[in-house]
Amino acid sequence: MDKNYHSVIIGAGMSGLAAGIRLAQYGKRVLILEKHHLVGGLNSFYSRLGRKFDVGLHAVTNFVRQGIQHSPLNRILRQLRITRELFDLCEQNISRILIGGQVLCFTNDFSCFEQQVAEQFPQRIDAFLQLLIRIRQEEFQPLESFVSARKILEEQLQCPRLEDILLMPILFYGGSREDDIDWPSFSILFRSIFLEGFARPFEGIRRILRLLTQRFRELGGERRMRCAVESIDIQEKKVRGLILQDGSYLAAEHILSSIGYVETMRLCGQGDAALASAGKLAFCESIAVLKEEPRELGWDDTIVFFEEQERFHYRQPTGLVGPSSGLLCLPNNYRYGLDRRLPEGILRITQLANATRWKAILADEGPEAYAQAKREQAHALFEKAQSILRFLHPSAEVKTPQLLDLDAFTPYTFERFTGHINGAIYGTPHKVFSGQLPFEGLQLCGTDQGYLGIIGSMLSGISIANQHLRRS
Repeated sequence: MDKNYHSVIIGAGMSGLAAGIRLAQYGKRVLILEKHHLVGGLNSFYSRLGRKFDVGLHAVTNFVRQGIQHSPLNRILRQLRITRELFDLCEQNISRILIGGQVLCFTNDFSCFEQQVAEQFPQRIDAFLQLLIRIRQEEFQPLESFVSARKILEEQLQCPRLEDILLMPILFYGGSREDDIDWPSFSILFRSIFLEGFARPFEGIRRILRLLTQRFRELGGERRMRCAVESIDIQEKKVRGLILQDGSYLAAEHILSSIGYVETMRLCGQGDAALASAGKLAFCESIAVLKEEPRELGWDDTIVFFEEQERFHYRQPTGLVGPSSGLLCLPNNYRYGLDRRLPEGILRITQLANATRWKAILADEGPEAYAQAKREQAHALFEKAQSILRFLHPSAEVKTPQLLDLDAFTPYTFERFTGHINGAIYGTPHKVFSGQLPFEGLQLCGTDQGYLGIIGSMLSGISIANQHLRRS
């Protein structure tokens, strides 16, 4: 195989594609290896009965309107040289946070959320505003040791309910450890969700993936699909090449891995040592296709984060799925414009899941028992979603949605198709912020570098590629 690549990238997810584009822009010869037949990694799509379903994408965070210069979104567009119009980002309508019967709303106008906090927590608004100043001034600096965001919130706000309200969206959109997140990541995600906001392309994730793959191809980048890596050849602490699963060898001096820290260290023969760092927080999701649009049922929400108990707990459940908390996404409820409507109603519900329990059903009881458990869980999640939405909209006319299709995926599904151990979407709790692994020529990009979400993943790929360019 050709030995003259400047860089080989493992994984054609968001970070891998963005890194490939950035390197190819400067004339570097780049190869992306992807073990599946579709690009996207944690943010991809699949087909079922003639329909295409997004996986991963509930919302593109970090949305800012035209004219705002200093933002992650505009930095990505500028460095990848993709125009804003091509992303076709359409803003959310309204999202809600529900804890123990209390509801706060937020939109892409932060003053809406700020007003909600002032009205519902009048005794804590000054503390909230002081916290906001601290977050706005925070510059992302990787810390040598873990600094608890929950502890900072407890000290600053002294209001458990408000702490939970701020933490819930952030943990569901980037939490890799139970009940907490490091302070720099909290600050970044707070900005991306609350201070900036949610958006979605009308076509969903396929729009972004098509743009990235086209751009990479136009710049001369090479991509090999269904091409899995068996191991990384390391000699004297230095990368020498890759051994592919078909037995062939690919020499390489620079390797960027976007598949996760533990998964990459396994390829280097360090799996046993790295396994202790594997994440364990996984999700189960049900996707319901409805004959009606959600608005016809009285549901105008874009995303709903919910906890039915008095306190929010973000932990691995003991059962198949966490019973009381999760999030709903209604993709129809983005502002696509009067002339654009999705052909069918979509309702997605996501809850924490126990990967060990799901895999045990498959191993101990067989594929039929596993499929039956998936069907039962899909219906249970769908019923849960309806219950939450009816609570939020008690004045809406009670209608039973006409269900056209219902599917679910489990932690085992995520592990099978992404390679993430335990199906842990957000990877290891121990992030490698520098991206540098303990072997010369090997770097990490993506979720386990500490950048989260679609925008964060692309930014990670760009930042690691820029490091390569400076060294070349």
